[in-house]
Amino acid sequence: MILVTHLQDLETENLIGDDALISTMLNVEAALARVQGRLGIIPKKAATQIDKVAKTLKVDAALLSKAVMRDGVPINALLTRLSETISPNYRDHIHWGTTSQDIVDTAMMLMIKNTTALFEQRLSHTVNELAVLADNHRNTVLAARTRNQHAVPTTLGLKIAGWIAPLQRYHKRLAHLEYHLQFGGAGGTLAALGPKGLDVAGALAAELELSLPPLPWHSQRDFILEIANWLTGVSGSLGKMAGDILMLAQTEVGEARLLSAGGSSAMPQKNNPILAEVVPALARRNAGLLSTMHQSALHHHERDGTAWTLEWVTLPDMIRTTGASLLHGLAITQTIEVDKAAMNNNLTPGLLAEAATYALAAFVPKTEAQLLVKSAIHAASETDDKKKDFLEILASNSTHPINWEALRDPTNYLGTANSFIDTVLKEIKK
Repeated sequence: MILVTHLQDLETENLIGDDALISTMLNVEAALARVQGRLGIIPKKAATQIDKVAKTLKVDAALLSKAVMRDGVPINALLTRLSETISPNYRDHIHWGTTSQDIVDTAMMLMIKNTTALFEQRLSHTVNELAVLADNHRNTVLAARTRNQHAVPTTLGLKIAGWIAPLQRYHKRLAHLEYHLQFGGAGGTLAALGPKGLDVAGALAAELELSLPPLPWHSQRDFILEIANWLTGVSGSLGKMAGDILMLAQTEVGEARLLSAGGSSAMPQKNNPILAEVVPALARRNAGLLSTMHQSALHHHERDGTAWTLEWVTLPDMIRTTGASLLHGLAITQTIEVDKAAMNNNLTPGLLAEAATYALAAFVPKTEAQLLVKSAIHAASETDDKKKDFLEILASNSTHPINWEALRDPTNYLGTANSFIDTVLKEIKK
């Protein structure tokens, strides 16, 4: 659909789309046959042929879609196609001792594992691009804004470090996500495999390079929810970054712009920061989908088609949304342009109100200092002399030995900004 082109990410789609699901399910069936052949559960010749055919078989996605409408799962039709291409002597050994959910869930875990590997690369590139910007702008002063009002002076480098820090933490959390084999058979007992059930499970997990959970998780979806939470957190952190840039790019602020900005059909002067709009939209989309994912955790008994279906229509969209967020977020870091002059011009004397308060608090109680500063700010707003600011009024009324000229310089009230930037950048290098 044209209006959701922003969601298109071909690289992610190739890892999570229908074709990927089909080939991955076939790979799981092939791996199961190989393991069971080695363990003597099915004949080795059967295992060899199932493995060979499953690796090369092409299955039409439309065929499986019809099967899902009929059976609620794609596996029955997949097995039919597989059986059609295998010797009649070996057909009974396909899908031995397992169930549809084992194959679908395991395939999903494999696809998610591949996709998060891609996301890790994009996340690393984004963090590295931001790290360069943070270091380059550690001395670029601008107004810190709290509740959309000027607060105190800060640096663009520190603001960018604030974008980096959560992305870096999500990068670390990625290493702790677990990709588990799903293998429990019809009711989660592996009864059809008799005493060799655990042997098959362990060997299959090793074959597919997945973790072996303590027991099948057909109706325990916390593993999936952890992945969904991670996806939402990444897109949300990118959305915060893009949202800040969107605010800085406002015409009346003009402190940043995107070189890849778009135009308007009616207003030729417009330079619309499209990417900075798209990424927060994607973040909000994932936030809504996460709520639906948590609804899908409510599985009844040992298997629940309703909850499972809800997961199918939600999780892939979350993956696509995060992929697009990372793609566009990286593009933003590579196309942002900073206007230092605008940042300097937008600095106001009021940004130094806290600095003046603490300078006075060295000589009078803090509450009295606050009252003196508030009174000077009020007086400055009432005077006809627009060049006279509250600091000048404070200085003229004060007998305390305060260096008012030094106080007027916002670079003297940046606290530990550079130390914070250094801490974040050092974490990246580890």
